[in-house]
Amino acid sequence: MQVASMDLLQSYAEKSDDEEEQNPTTTSSAPSSPDSSPPRISLPSKTSAPNVDDTTLALTVANKNRILHKPIDPSQHVVAFNPTYDQLWAPIYGPAHPYAKDGIAQGMRNHKLGFVENASLEPFIFDEQYNTFHKYGYAADPAASEGNNYVGDLEALQKNNGVSVYNIPEHEQKKRKLKRKKELENEELDNSGGDVDISEIENPASEEWLKKNRVSPWAGKKEGLQTELTEEQKKYAEEHAEKKAEKERGGGDKTEHITDKSTFHGKEEQDYQGRSWIAPPKDAKATNDHCYIPKRWVHTWSGHTKGVSAIRFFPKSGHLLLSAGMDNKVKIWDVFNSGKCMRTYMGHSKAVRDISFSNDGTKFLSAGYDKNIKYWDTETGKVISTFSTGKIPYVVKLNPDDDKQNILLAGMSDKKIVQWDMNTGQITQEYDQHLGAVNTITFVDNNRRFVTSSDDKSLRVWEFGIPVVIKYISEPHMHSMPSISLHPNSNWLAAQSLDNQILIYSTRERFQLNKKKRFAGHIAAGYACQVNFSPDGRFVMSGDGEGKCWFWDWKSCKVFRTLKCHEGVCIGCEWHPLEQSKVATCGWDGMIKYWD
Repeated sequence: MQVASMDLLQSYAEKSDDEEEQNPTTTSSAPSSPDSSPPRISLPSKTSAPNVDDTTLALTVANKNRILHKPIDPSQHVVAFNPTYDQLWAPIYGPAHPYAKDGIAQGMRNHKLGFVENASLEPFIFDEQYNTFHKYGYAADPAASEGNNYVGDLEALQKNNGVSVYNIPEHEQKKRKLKRKKELENEELDNSGGDVDISEIENPASEEWLKKNRVSPWAGKKEGLQTELTEEQKKYAEEHAEKKAEKERGGGDKTEHITDKSTFHGKEEQDYQGRSWIAPPKDAKATNDHCYIPKRWVHTWSGHTKGVSAIRFFPKSGHLLLSAGMDNKVKIWDVFNSGKCMRTYMGHSKAVRDISFSNDGTKFLSAGYDKNIKYWDTETGKVISTFSTGKIPYVVKLNPDDDKQNILLAGMSDKKIVQWDMNTGQITQEYDQHLGAVNTITFVDNNRRFVTSSDDKSLRVWEFGIPVVIKYISEPHMHSMPSISLHPNSNWLAAQSLDNQILIYSTRERFQLNKKKRFAGHIAAGYACQVNFSPDGRFVMSGDGEGKCWFWDWKSCKVFRTLKCHEGVCIGCEWHPLEQSKVATCGWDGMIKYWD
């Protein structure tokens, strides 16, 4: 084996000698003969290749194979030989990466701005060096691995003996205390005009004096007390006192005062027999036995210039329809005969939020965003009385008992349910357990109790006249319920939940959620769309945010029919109390539509 290697080397040497004889150099220094060609002059050569240390290049001969050890390519994932430490950590040779930014190849990056190395540095140490550099001009060198190396102003470093802002020597601390003490003495002398016991100040052990006369660095200069107010300040103080007194009297914010008035639009207020225009027709049948879903649009009332927020049929007969508009007006429409507007009630300075008839329909309530509740005479259009607490009423109701028609309940924006006696005009009770604005009031249990819903996503049951919650319903899955309606059999409550479903609660003692009944499919999130029942209790209906009116079957909870009623939101829907298949809807497009 050794002999074969020697033969290989000898043949390699002989071959190289033959090549030198066949290709002699052209730059020979020997003189040329006159017959030969003129001598050639060699020019200096330039190379653009970088200087590479070739000490790491080794030629190894083994098994008749030549292996050339090159520097490691950092982009490769597999190394075919066993490199040394010097080869592994040798610098990268060759030209710079053509697409590299800031001289770093894309493969060497671990951050969009370059290569980031993790460093362990305590926040306190960083703050100490940062503040020391900004105050003294020097700081410890973060790149130094060992030794006390500093960067910055080295003269200041020697002068301060390398202290940081957190390592102040004792003599410096004493100097600062003395300086502060002198400043306090000077301030005290300036403020007192010189009438100070000097012996007390000169005593350095008088810490009580320092505590007593310590001044905050943010206090600024003391000025003499102002004894007299300027004319502007006097005027402002008087206005402020007037506003405060008005607020205490219950006036609240200033609202535009509107004169209560009403306009009759019919032909005559009494017929030839002397009957009033609000008297129900004599030929109306007593009950609505079996209801049917309406199919077609038969009439439109379009007197409101803005959206309509609520509609209510005249109690029992339904021959008139009352509507509350966002144009600050309340209108009443003829349903039975002409189909025209009979009277307009104007007394609110802002949009009307809710309306409610008395049991006989001769009077009604209106609640507006002007923070007023007005009690109207339906026939004459006069305001009987006005109530206000300085807050916005969201819902108004009269006690349904015939002997308690003088008791008014209103759910307010300040989380209270306020109860008035309309005969005296006094507040007789306040129910204030809710945590948000009160949206609905629904009487149950033969009007002995009432249920309220609020923006606090809860239901509360109250005993009438007693401001103590007897039942509190609040679950994590519950949403706000801006509309609640009582089933005709008085055993169930339908609540419009803002998660696009209608939930059913029992009106029995426990007021439990009926998990088997749930009506969904409509989109009511964000809108206080009214939910209602047909008079026979067979159907549930509700408006939605897309202008549709939905009808569900009460037993199966399936969608029975949907009607496209309005261009905007269909906010209210009412079933006629006598006609089997007549339904009225109202929307934010200002229209009231009648369906049969």
